[in-house]
Amino acid sequence: MRISRGTRISLRVVALGYLFALLAVPIAVILWRTFSPGLGEFIASISTPAAKSATNLSLLIVAIVVPLNVVFGVATALALVRGRFRGRGLLQAVVDLPFAVSPIVVGVALIMLWGAGGWFGGLDNAGFKVIFGLPGMVIATLFVTLPFVVREVEPVLHEIGQEQEQAASTLGANRWQTFWRITLPAIRWGLTYGIVLTVARALGEFGAVIMVSSGFPGVSQTLTLLVHSRYIDDHNTYGAYAAATLLMGIALVVLLLMTVLDRKRSDR
Repeated sequence: MRISRGTRISLRVVALGYLFALLAVPIAVILWRTFSPGLGEFIASISTPAAKSATNLSLLIVAIVVPLNVVFGVATALALVRGRFRGRGLLQAVVDLPFAVSPIVVGVALIMLWGAGGWFGGLDNAGFKVIFGLPGMVIATLFVTLPFVVREVEPVLHEIGQEQEQAASTLGANRWQTFWRITLPAIRWGLTYGIVLTVARALGEFGAVIMVSSGFPGVSQTLTLLVHSRYIDDHNTYGAYAAATLLMGIALVVLLLMTVLDRKRSDR
C-alpha cells in the first residue's frame, strides 16, 4: 500500500506531538524546576544523608537482583528452549506473570507470605525480618524483573540452534565447557541487553517496593520512595524534583547503554 507524502508527514507530526506532550514536556518541567535555583542547590539536595542512603540502597538492590536474575534467567531460557518436559507451558506463563500482575498485588502477596502472620511468618518471629526490610525489597524487585533476561536470551538460543553445542560435545567437551565456550559467547548480547533492562526496571520499581518497605529514610528508602516521601509526606517539592532528576540521570545512562548494545546486536 502506497502512502502519500502528506499522510506520512501527518503521521510523523502526530507521533512527535504525542511524544512531546507525553514525555518531553514533563521532563523539561522537572529539569527546569530542578536547576532553576542553581546547580549548587541541586547538589546540596542530592547530597543529604537521606538521598545518599536512598541511592546506595537502590544500587545495592540492583547489585543483588541482577546476578540472581542472570543465573535464573539463563537457566530458565535454556530449559525452555533446549528442554522438552511436562509443565513447560506453565513455566512460560510463570515467566510472563510479572507483566500481567500489578506490582501492588505483588507487594500484598509478599506480605501475606512473609509477614508476621503469613505462611513463613516464623522467620519474622525468629528475628529474620523480611517484610519492611532489605530482603523483602529484594524479593519484590526480583519478581518484577524476572522476565527480562529470560525473554532476551530465549530468542537468541532459538536463533543459534544446537549444532555448535553438539559438535563440542562430540569432541569431548562436558556440559560446563560447552556452555562457557560455546553457548555463553553466542548469547552474550542478548544477555547483556536483558541485564540492562533488569537494571532499569529495578531502579525504577515503586509499587511492589513501597508495599514491603518501611519507607524510613536511611533504613529502607530507595530513590523512588525518596521522591514520593519528599513530595507527599514532607511537601518538599524541590527535593522531590532533585531526587527525580538524579533518578532520571541514572536511567538515562542505562538507556544510552541499552541503545548502544541494541545497535551492536543489530549489526551482528
